[in-house]
Amino acid sequence: MLGFVSMFMDISSELVHSLLPIFMATTLGVSMATIGIIEGIVEGAAAITKVFSGAISDYFRKRKFLAVLGYGLGALTKPVFPLATTIGWVFGARLVDRIGKGIRGAPRDAMVADITPQNLRGAAYGLRQSLDAIGSFIGPVLAVIFMILLANDIKAVLWIGVIPAFLAVFLLIFGIHEPDHVENSDSPKKRLNLSDVKQMPLQYWLVVMLGAVFTLARFSEAFLILRVQELGLAIGYVPAILIVMNIAYSMFAYPAGAAADRFSARKLLAFGLCLLIAADIALASAETPGLAFVGAALWGLHMAFTQGLLAKLVADTALVELRGTAFGIFNLVNGVALLLASAIAGLLWSYFGAPATFIAGASFAAIAATGLLLYRPRKSLILTKRLDAAIKQ
Repeated sequence: MLGFVSMFMDISSELVHSLLPIFMATTLGVSMATIGIIEGIVEGAAAITKVFSGAISDYFRKRKFLAVLGYGLGALTKPVFPLATTIGWVFGARLVDRIGKGIRGAPRDAMVADITPQNLRGAAYGLRQSLDAIGSFIGPVLAVIFMILLANDIKAVLWIGVIPAFLAVFLLIFGIHEPDHVENSDSPKKRLNLSDVKQMPLQYWLVVMLGAVFTLARFSEAFLILRVQELGLAIGYVPAILIVMNIAYSMFAYPAGAAADRFSARKLLAFGLCLLIAADIALASAETPGLAFVGAALWGLHMAFTQGLLAKLVADTALVELRGTAFGIFNLVNGVALLLASAIAGLLWSYFGAPATFIAGASFAAIAATGLLLYRPRKSLILTKRLDAAIKQ
């Protein structure tokens, strides 16, 4: 049931987010620089929130309240978008929506473990991820369909996105029951302090730094939407670029994960950066929407080969008893990196045009890939081998 809750919220969020950049740029007349700053701030806020929500749910051993709060905040913001007349309302709603995402993420994933027998947890998490992917696909598809049916009335289509969001909250409140006793409920509550964080091994901090570098090379996906719209694609079909990206992402995420059992993690991450370089080059040089769609597909492939791999590296290198905190710190650092990347992308677009934004992304990714392949001092070589070994365990 939690998988369906997540799916319905993803349908709502992806429907709205596939149209929101166009709404801000056309209806509200917002500059690309402002859009970049907004996207960076709101995603950074979600990452910061994740640090605390997981720790709070662990301390009080109550997941559902935080999950309902997070999904509820997300649902309550959805009517604000079609009602918005200024960018201030859109920014406020986006900020609250992403904070809600940060609040619900870790408690929801922990609740899956709480309510699922241990021998079925792998299947449970796999099902939730699959339903997430379905929601991310259906949302933009519905956006395209209703933009056609409603003659490109963006506000009317944004109202449709409200329905699945509240359905998700309804299912969570009435369809999910938190168990009376979760595992280790009798164990003493452990407060997080700075000394705990200092116990993290050096390998973990290298993964955190690596994740930040990857995020700096990859800005908000809102710029994919704006790019294909700028190239002349009819506004009703603009969300299709996210459909293409999500298809590539979902189709290759599992094969990419399986490849990690046979190949070097470092080389796979470098390959992912090469895919991002190719995506940025395609998007920068595109003169027609067709080449932009190729770039979006390559972008999705890059996500497939890097995001799951980085998450597994975090789990493999962090201390077991601090694994939740480790993911929180990782998300926080990546949120700050995404804020910087999106702000820079928006400024470059405003002053030098769309190609400059994607060329800059390709340049940074090329530097990161080169460093990843060639930088091998003696001390880090041992750590690199350990990271490669960890990803194969």
